[in-house]
Amino acid sequence: MNDEFIVKIPEHTPEDTPAALLEESATAETPRASAAPQESETKRAVTVVGAVTLVLMFVASAGFTASYLYAASSTAPVAQLPSSPEAAAAAVPSPNPFDALDLQAEGIYVLDTTSNTVLFQRNANAQLPLASITKVAMALSVSEVLSPNDIITIPYDTAPPGSVERLAKGEVWKESDVMTFTLVASSNAGADILAAAADNGLHQKYPRSPASGATLWRMNDLARQLHLTNTFFLNDNGLDISTTQAGAYGSAHDIATLMAYAASTSLPIFEGTSRDGFLFTSINGSTTHAYNTDEALSSIPGLVMGKTGYTDLAGGNLAVVFDVAGHRVVAVVLHSTFDGRFDDMKKLVATTEQVLGSNAAR
Repeated sequence: MNDEFIVKIPEHTPEDTPAALLEESATAETPRASAAPQESETKRAVTVVGAVTLVLMFVASAGFTASYLYAASSTAPVAQLPSSPEAAAAAVPSPNPFDALDLQAEGIYVLDTTSNTVLFQRNANAQLPLASITKVAMALSVSEVLSPNDIITIPYDTAPPGSVERLAKGEVWKESDVMTFTLVASSNAGADILAAAADNGLHQKYPRSPASGATLWRMNDLARQLHLTNTFFLNDNGLDISTTQAGAYGSAHDIATLMAYAASTSLPIFEGTSRDGFLFTSINGSTTHAYNTDEALSSIPGLVMGKTGYTDLAGGNLAVVFDVAGHRVVAVVLHSTFDGRFDDMKKLVATTEQVLGSNAAR
């Protein structure tokens, strides 16, 4: 959408959200061992001589047709990551300096997207809670139908009065400011407001989506489109739904794919996440701050974008994209500790600089 418009959001309070999210979770995509794309069937008229020849030609033709139709049906460019960590492991030099690192995270993936080389991985396909890294998929989905200059009237307070990081009920903001505030401060209420603002537009764009919850539907649709086979979303902000149910799940490998896709196709949405903080001024003159939740920020030279995440179930998560020695690198740590995610990332970034810097000097 290129023209400015005013987004009307039904007024509700954050207390209304859990029930709605639980209702959505009943229809949300569930984890699967594999996610084979649905393919169209094509009728062919084939004239052959001999039954054996007919069978062989049909099998070969069907395989080619299915591959062609699937490629044609995918509307979003997919980051060309290795198909699996195991397949890419042979590209890592030995001995690997990453192996000596003492890291707390359960799931780790470090990819040099420039050379398509996996520098390091640990349990890269383990399905783990994502926490606020979920907001990357939310931002990508919302931005399909909301433009930076669109106007959003805040339907409820995102934090109690007196809070430094707060959007107040009735304030009028540009969409771009609400988006940056949400990503930098990792505001859960901000994510809910953006998702609600985009629901109608996304439902119109994707008629198969539910009228209520189209943003969440598109987030899962995007995961399918990018072949994130270990990833699914039950809400738009990543908050735990209960003491045993996270709001989203994914793997380090999947999140690396998602981050590479975001950086290559939609970087302006996420550029604010590379800065320490912002002072925002609304259209009607109110101000608020947003402080970056990434405490490793100053230790990542060439940072392009990043997203933190933390909940009781997820532990500490962090995903970043950064440039070093002419290479663009994605690094993901999942299920570390609150502070451990930052320590883990600092070590991974420093070792990446060492490896790629020494390669460049050769």
